[in-house]
Order: sequence, then C-alpha cells, then structure tokens
Amino acid sequence: MRHRITTSVLVLGAVIVGLTACATEQAPPSTADEAPVEGHGAITDATELAEPRLGLTTIDPTGAVSHLDLLDESVSDLGTIGAPAAMSTDGRYLFARTDAGIEIVDSGVWTWDHVDHYHYYRAEPRLIGTVEGAGDAAVATSNQSTSGGTGLYFPETGDAVLLDTEALSKGEIAESFRLRNPPGEGMVVPVGSFALVTEGVGPSRTVVGHTSDGTLTGLVEPCPDAAGTITTRVGAVIGCSDGALLASATGDELTVERIPYPTDVTAPPATSFDNREGRPTVAGLAGDEGIWLLDTREKSWALLPAPTPLVHVTAVDDNDEHVLGLAADGRVLVLNGADGSVVAETPPLVAASLAAGQAPTLVADQQRAYLSAPTENELYEIDYADDARISRTFETASEPAFTAETGR
Repeated sequence: MRHRITTSVLVLGAVIVGLTACATEQAPPSTADEAPVEGHGAITDATELAEPRLGLTTIDPTGAVSHLDLLDESVSDLGTIGAPAAMSTDGRYLFARTDAGIEIVDSGVWTWDHVDHYHYYRAEPRLIGTVEGAGDAAVATSNQSTSGGTGLYFPETGDAVLLDTEALSKGEIAESFRLRNPPGEGMVVPVGSFALVTEGVGPSRTVVGHTSDGTLTGLVEPCPDAAGTITTRVGAVIGCSDGALLASATGDELTVERIPYPTDVTAPPATSFDNREGRPTVAGLAGDEGIWLLDTREKSWALLPAPTPLVHVTAVDDNDEHVLGLAADGRVLVLNGADGSVVAETPPLVAASLAAGQAPTLVADQQRAYLSAPTENELYEIDYADDARISRTFETASEPAFTAETGR
C-alpha cells in the first residue's frame, strides 16, 4: 500500500480541529475510553483509549514537526522548532538538538506500562519549549513519560541536567538539578527517583549516584569509557568498555550491578543500544565484528555474527527472539537471535539515504517495524514476522530527517 502524506492547510486544519475527537471515534467501544485512572500514567485533560494510538512523528530539516496517525493515516502539523541536528525520543516526547539547545515536542500520545497490562492515552500535542545548552547533548529517558526524570548532558559546557518528566507531561520544563562538570562527553541516566551522572574521562570514567535534587548518594561505580544507555523493565543500562552497569531503584534504595563481557570474547564493546521499548533484551553493534545482545533479566551477554555490514540493530525480544538489522546497503534484515542467521529481508529501501550520509530510523514495536527514508522521502511499515513484508509505504511531503514512533 502506498500513501501520499500532504500538509495542505485545508487538510491540516480539519485534522487539528478533530485531533482529540479522532482518538475515541476511531477506537473500538470499550470501558477504557473514559476518564483516566489516577496513578496509571494519566494526566489532566488526557483521554484513556482502548488501544495504543501509534504514530510517526517527524521533524524535517527546517524544523517543521508533523505527526502521522497510523490508525486513520491522517497527518497533522505540530509547529516548527529550530533546524534539528539530532533527535532522541522516549516514545512520547521528541528531544531535538538545535542551536538553542534541546527543544522538546510532546506528541500527545503515550503508553503507560503496568507490567502485566498497559494503559493508553491521548492529549493535545504541543511544542513544550527549550532547555538551553551547547553541544551534541546526550539524552537519556526512562520508560514512563509522566513520572521520574529525563537526563541531558551538554558536552561543550559539561552541564548535567535532570528534567522533571511529570512537569513535561503538563507542558512545563522544570530542572530537578543542573550540575557543572568539566567540558566533555557524558550522560545523566534517570533511575526511578535517582540519577547516575558520569564523571571523569576514558578508562577512569565513573558513574556517580544523585538524588533527584542533585544530592550525592555516595554511590560511585567504575565504568571505563562509558557510552550508550537504555532503560528496560529490569533497569537502566549504561555501557562500559568492560561490560555494562544495570541500575535499578526500589523505594529509597539505588542499586547498581555489573554485567561483564565474556572473558573469551575480544569483540569491540557496544556503544549504543536499542530494543522494542521496555523489553529485557537489548542489542548493540560489536564494531564490525557482530551484534551484542544483553539480556538484562538473565544478566548475560551473547555475541552474534553479523551476516553483512550493519549500521544499526535492535532487539525485538519476541517469542522468536528476532533481531532487526539495517544493512549498509539499505536492506532491513530479520535475524535469528540464537545464531544471527537471516530469516527474512527487504529490498534495499534506504540505499540513497545511506549513500547521502543520512541516518534512517529503524524502530520495532510488538507488531511492526518502521523505517524512515530521509532522501527517498518515504516511511515504511514492515511486518517483520511475515517474511519482512512491506505492509504500507507513506510518501512524505518533506524530508523526514528525524522520525520517532510515538504512542508506544
């Protein structure tokens, strides 16, 4: 299926007016379509839905933000921010790096994970504002978009910032703390009501525990060459050159466990991680030598061979242990998580983007994978469990420089 995404004033006007109404009109009748339950990821003026309202929220090179509703295929214009140089997301908010700092977009759709079930919400999308800072900021998020914290680290100044995510859910920017470290790369990783902040450089780097107001907890853990972080249901992962740290919080207690790499393997360490949001297993490239899989529940690593040069991997962590890989030639590969063999593959969908130095986004949810093609001006929906079938293709009116799957 091929669909043309337009941004005509007439169409967008109708979509924006009906933005909230669409959520309940399109969802099947259910007692879940009612006032949200307090304490389950709800906020004032949000509507609880019977199913997730998934979408693809994109930012073009000029900063124009658009949202494609994957249920009814409508497109809405959310406004304009500064020209983006990078973007991170937690599945609700988009954190775009611009000349002003980190500009935050609220897509207005999110899922609240209650472990054995989920709650789904929709509210008005909005441009929240800007957190000032300089440099290619590192962004670290949790799995909850209405509580806890969001970490920002600005390398040019060494500013380590923890944002109050509950305030973000209300359209406000509130800094729980801003610490000044020496300039250089770093991370602020939220862990429940705490945060871990990297200090030092290279092999001597450590992570230091702080409460939400910036007070030191006394926890200091070595993490040489710290790089890459992701949060699973089990805890927050921080990559180190000798393995990973797994941090969790229970009440007023912050715990950090070390998961070392296998002693008989010499592959390069993973420096970034990705997975189907919240799932225990995460994936990262082992340089050019393969794919690291970290099972945070079993606290173990596995190294898979790479069947071809890859530029990105993500762990689906489903019953079939699928891993998705974006090949350097533009194909999406569905890999067997046990041995790395190719189960299925697409044609080279983003070859032009990769050749142009663009960075396509590949993200997986429980049912589908989504791939952005900036140079090709397309967004692909892929059924990875059905022989990597391309189920829908959306043509975009402008280049989707940065794309997030939102509502998950």
